[in-house]
Amino acid sequence: MNKQEFLREVAGKAGLTIKDAAAFNEAYVATVKKALKKGDKIVLVGFGTYASRKRAARTAINPRTKKPVKVAACVVPSLKFGKAFKEDIA
Repeated sequence: MNKQEFLREVAGKAGLTIKDAAAFNEAYVATVKKALKKGDKIVLVGFGTYASRKRAARTAINPRTKKPVKVAACVVPSLKFGKAFKEDIA
């Protein structure tokens, strides 16, 4: 499912126009990005939890050259789905 198909589906289920669904989607994504950038956690009961996780610096292997490469520490976004959501799609 691509973004346009997703917006059509959301608009149909929520009784919105595609334009309104697109506006909601943009606001949702911007809000999640802002919260994760600040280090906040977003808990959506029945869906999952968005969080920022810190990854330590490490040494990896370049698969092409087989030489070690240093990978810097960074912060990555994560989404852990809730138990009810996992059970609904299983």
